[in-house]
Amino acid sequence: MHVPDKFQKFTYVNTSYKSMSSTPKPFVKWAGGKRQILNRLMDMLPNNYGTYYEPFLGGGALFFYILRHKPSHRYCVSDLNQELIFTYEVIRDHVDELIELLNGHADTFRNSKEYYYRVRSQSPDTPVEKAARMIFLNKTCYNGLYRVNSKNEFNVPIGSYVNPRIVHEDNLRSISKILNSNNITIQCNDFEETVQHAERGDMIYFDPPYQPINSTSSFTQYTRYGFSYEELKRLSGVCESLHNAGCSVMISNSDMDVVEQLFSNDIWHVKRVGTARAINSVGTKRVGHQELLITNYAGPQTYL
Repeated sequence: MHVPDKFQKFTYVNTSYKSMSSTPKPFVKWAGGKRQILNRLMDMLPNNYGTYYEPFLGGGALFFYILRHKPSHRYCVSDLNQELIFTYEVIRDHVDELIELLNGHADTFRNSKEYYYRVRSQSPDTPVEKAARMIFLNKTCYNGLYRVNSKNEFNVPIGSYVNPRIVHEDNLRSISKILNSNNITIQCNDFEETVQHAERGDMIYFDPPYQPINSTSSFTQYTRYGFSYEELKRLSGVCESLHNAGCSVMISNSDMDVVEQLFSNDIWHVKRVGTARAINSVGTKRVGHQELLITNYAGPQTYL
């Protein structure tokens, strides 16, 4: 399947800003999403910084929050999940066509298991069709989980929902509007490539797929490449290089010894944040967890 070059990387620059009718929010449910700890993350940000980088964009909860409050700032966001980046770009550039296709999915679906698996098996050709398929599957699959196999095929089963809301038109239009009114670079790149031009004073937030806390919690297959411990080690090296370059760095990950050990030297401040894990299939096991917030600058001590 050919991917048009113009959708590989796109930079939109426009310093104007128009008021929003509603606050843009993540348009997908994403494993490890940060909506529940947004205030804590905001408290951890430095007071001043240059370009904001987020190389593991996912649902973009923190990105949208900052964007709403700093509309004229500079942003460089990226994710290695090509389907996700297609969707961000389509929302920005073709929101009317996207909403029309999503309405078609919603009208046809009506909790049809057959229709879900038919759409899941498809490989659309155009970016707008890809984006509509991704959002439809995210709203109707099990727990909103995005997972692919080694062939990069989406393989999550249908979820148990009654009349899921597939089309959030106001939010999609709000996102489209704000993405078209700011200094934003959207990329589909490896995290190291995304931050290669970061300079002194810039802010980088890394929220990679978390290291699994047990054998049943390994949800790292957001792309065919996965995210192994070796990748986390590479990330720790990139973070140290960014620190040496004078950048502000914040990293989220699971509260695991192997993670803390990689960020154990004196430049890192490690804090624990109480959180829930929404993707656990057992409700009672979704609460009472902690994750790590790691920075190369001082901040609040503990959130429980």
